[in-house]
Amino acid sequence: MKFSIDKQDRYSVIKPEEDNLNSAVAPQLKSEFVILANEGISNLILDLSGVKYVDSSGLSAILTARRLWSNLGSFVVTGIEHPAVKRLVEISKVDTVLTILPTMSEAVDFIFMEELQRDMQAEPGEE
Repeated sequence: MKFSIDKQDRYSVIKPEEDNLNSAVAPQLKSEFVILANEGISNLILDLSGVKYVDSSGLSAILTARRLWSNLGSFVVTGIEHPAVKRLVEISKVDTVLTILPTMSEAVDFIFMEELQRDMQAEPGEE
């Protein structure tokens, strides 16, 4: 599976460079999510802008990332542009459990706001 990873200070972006996120590539994507989580990446953005098709295996990989980052920080999906991917998200109702934002800029802003909120909630207990 081809993908790019852009590691920033406060977040990382993983972008599959495959048309199809299916059973042939989903296991490798899941493995990459586990590696990133083990590296201590606290916030992850999954950019699906190049993906034209997602099947149940691809959806499972995405939900694995959500589960991994539920205790690490924030997990955001962006770039859902292709009609087939949008349709799967709607039919499967994963939009009710995932944070899905239309643009990379909005995803980054969301991560910064979530991190700020976590910092503010942690401060009172540190005194």
